[in-house]
Amino acid sequence: MERVPTVAGTTNLVDILDRVLDKGLVIAGDVRISLANVELLTIRIRLLVCSVDKAEQIGLNWWKYDPHLTMPVPAARNALPQARRAAARPRPAKAANRRRRA
Repeated sequence: MERVPTVAGTTNLVDILDRVLDKGLVIAGDVRISLANVELLTIRIRLLVCSVDKAEQIGLNWWKYDPHLTMPVPAARNALPQARRAAARPRPAKAANRRRRA
């Protein structure tokens, strides 16, 4: 009679996903295609699955500095003080018409 391995307890998908995101999961592999001992193609695959917090802990925070994922604040807007910004705003047309009539 063969012995079949069994799992004690139950684990659902949420528990597995929580564990993977907390600890991290690395999948690495290489695919090489050769013909007559001549390497035609090499594909290196590296995949890291983890939470954002875990990625920052291990020093992976490239998304903070990627210009396609973050919008830089214009430097000219930061340079103007709040009062000067308010003065530089265009006034509504009605206010300009009242001054001309007076």
